[in-house]
Amino acid sequence: MANQDDKFKKVIAHAKEYGYIFQSSEIYDGLSAVYDYGQNGVELKNNIRDYWWKSMVQMHQNIVGLDSAIFMHPTTWKASGHVDAFNDPLIDNKDSKKRYRADVLIEDHAEKLLIKAKKEINKAAKRFGDAFDEEQYRTTNPRVVGYLQKRDEILARMGKSLENEDLEDVKALIEELEIADPETGSRNWTEVRQFNLMFGTKLGASADSAMDLYLRPETAQGIFVNFLNVQKTGRMKIPFGIAQTGKAFRNEIVARQFIFRMREFEQMEMQFFVQPGEELKWYEYWKDTRLKWHLSLGMGEENYRFHDHDKLAHYANAAADIEFNFPFGFKELEGIHSRTDFDLKAHEEYSGKKLKFFDPQRNESYVPYVVETSIGLDRMFLAVFSNSLKEEVLDDGSTRTVLKLPSILAPTKVAVFPLVKKDGLPEIAQEIIDNLKWDLTVLYDEKDAVGKRYRRQDAAGTPYCITVDHQTLEDQTVTLRERDSMAQRRIKIDDLEDILRAELSMKRWLD
Repeated sequence: MANQDDKFKKVIAHAKEYGYIFQSSEIYDGLSAVYDYGQNGVELKNNIRDYWWKSMVQMHQNIVGLDSAIFMHPTTWKASGHVDAFNDPLIDNKDSKKRYRADVLIEDHAEKLLIKAKKEINKAAKRFGDAFDEEQYRTTNPRVVGYLQKRDEILARMGKSLENEDLEDVKALIEELEIADPETGSRNWTEVRQFNLMFGTKLGASADSAMDLYLRPETAQGIFVNFLNVQKTGRMKIPFGIAQTGKAFRNEIVARQFIFRMREFEQMEMQFFVQPGEELKWYEYWKDTRLKWHLSLGMGEENYRFHDHDKLAHYANAAADIEFNFPFGFKELEGIHSRTDFDLKAHEEYSGKKLKFFDPQRNESYVPYVVETSIGLDRMFLAVFSNSLKEEVLDDGSTRTVLKLPSILAPTKVAVFPLVKKDGLPEIAQEIIDNLKWDLTVLYDEKDAVGKRYRRQDAAGTPYCITVDHQTLEDQTVTLRERDSMAQRRIKIDDLEDILRAELSMKRWLD
């Protein structure tokens, strides 16, 4: 665990040192769980959003975009259930005065049982070698079966208690499992109680007439209330989707783990409208499609897993998370939910307006069912950043820190160096930049020895470096160096654009 903590601390420090993420309002000692994206961070964030948008909207003829307002009529949140049911179960430790989400404490305990089971499986795999049958071992070894069974029982009981709003049993479970405050080891807990996560605000010129509003806690409702606007003006036929990225706000009880859980965050969501009865087929389709999108970035299949929900939200008939192996363990990165017709029907009821689709093939009107894919942009940023940060020992025994970002997402794609600051080399470097900057983010660097400049770009995540030297003056070739392999090759200046475009094209990555 200490090793994981160390890695996470390095991720946070590196993000600041290289202009990716700063604490918000840092000169005023910061604001808890609110962060600013620096000059490199904003580029990486934009590139992730772009990669999602192109794959979701541009690649699908039947999915269109939307940008709905952060402020919405307050009845929206009554209809959606957020006013009455958007709660987290919280528990306080009487000794440390720290506040925790009760369900997260229990989930973390259950995760430890899974880790214990995996350790047993890995030990056996080493012992038996090629003859090892993991599935058989998982179902027959008493110790492994015990760990996994206990984990399933804990999660099932918690899911049932939360569904029935039996908060006494949630506390009883914490006590039975002897779960302690992670920071102090104290087991002196208060009762579990519900806490609404929405931020309230007011709209209006005077205090007397101001209307109570909420900052949106999710972007999905903006899509639902615009369902007919988009369907009619876009002449959309079912099945079709509406995609949106944007800020959402939640007054999190425990906002920690850097940008993993923040109070102001960005979502990338798509609501896919389908015929009633076809939602589970499309649910499976989107589970598969979304996992493929993640895998296209080459961050390791072993770092992803599906987690089917034990406790379904009141509106869902199926739900799963794609979990990613963050420095602090497997946690939710993206949710895929079959939301039934709950949202549209609720808005019909509260607004008094019909939100039906007339299906000419069936010659009938119906309220469509919805399959949702929802990913946190900040969480995706953390997944990409933490997975990419590596310490490598080189052949000569020295080490390098390298940020092996998927090159399609890297903030700066190419750095251009003149070997020396004279002999016309800076001018040639500038010409190369002027040619490449139309399609790529390019950076010029002439400070320090070339080796130092390479290291600096490795740590910043730049996938390619171009060095202009005296040979360039003779034959119009430059050295192209690749970040991950450190391989170098001579390339004609005229060929640079085509080579880099091929390496960094969206088609190559998404295809």
